Amino acid sequence: MSQTLEKEQDQGLATLLREGTQKAHTMAENTDFIKGFLKGVLDKQSYRKFSANHYFIYATLEEELTKHQNHPVLSKIYFPQLWRRESLEQDMAYFYGADWSSQVQPSIACKNYIKHMQEVSATSPELLVAHAYTRYMGDLSGGQILKNIAKKALGLSDNDGLAFYDFDAIKNHGEFKKNYRAALDTLPVDAPTANRIVDEANHAFHLNMELFRELKGNWFLPLLRFIWNSIISRFQPKSNVATVS
Repeated sequence: MSQTLEKEQDQGLATLLREGTQKAHTMAENTDFIKGFLKGVLDKQSYRKFSANHYFIYATLEEELTKHQNHPVLSKIYFPQLWRRESLEQDMAYFYGADWSSQVQPSIACKNYIKHMQEVSATSPELLVAHAYTRYMGDLSGGQILKNIAKKALGLSDNDGLAFYDFDAIKNHGEFKKNYRAALDTLPVDAPTANRIVDEANHAFHLNMELFRELKGNWFLPLLRFIWNSIISRFQPKSNVATVS
C-alpha cells in the first residue's frame, strides 16, 4: 500500500514531497554515519569515500536529467545551475590527486543507486523528479551546515575538498528553493503520478541510507578519538588536551 499522501486540490507536489518524506528523512538523519557527521565525528578516509559515491550519483542523475531536458515534466525543473558533477570533480582531485578518475569506484550501494536511477530514466523518467528533489533541495537546505562541520572536523580550508557545497551560480539559496518548489507545484502530473513521485522520493532516501550504512564501520576510530578527547578535556586545560593518535 502506498505510504504517500493523497493529492488534494489545495496541496501541491512540493507539499506532498515534504510531508510524505518526513519519516524517511528522519530515518536517514539517524543512521550512524550521519549522526557522527553532525557531531563532527569524521575522518578523511570515510569522507572521501562519501564524496566519491556522491560523484557517481550526481554524474548519473545529471546525465539522465539532461537526456530528458525537453520532457514535459522534467523540463520544468531542469536547472543546470544546480549541477554538482564539476564541483565533485574538484573535490576528487583534492582527496585522491590528479589521477583520481583511475582510483575511485562506486561502492556496491552506490552501484545499486545508479542502476535504479538509470532504470527509472528508461521506464518512467518523470520519477526522476523525486531524485532531483531529495538531492538538490537537501544540498541547498543543509549544505552550508555540513560544509562547516566537515571543514572543522577534517581541518580543511574553504577551497579544499568542499567545492560540493558551493553553488556559485545561485546567489540566494532561499529564493531559489522558493522558485523550485513553485516549479514542482506547476508540474503537469495527475494525482496517481504525484503519489508515485513521493513513493520514489522515499525510495531515494532508502538508497541513501544504504550508502550511509556502508560507511558505518569507517567512523568507529574517529568516534573513539572523539570520546577519549572529551573525557581527557574534563581533567586538563583546553590548551593542553591530549589526543588519540
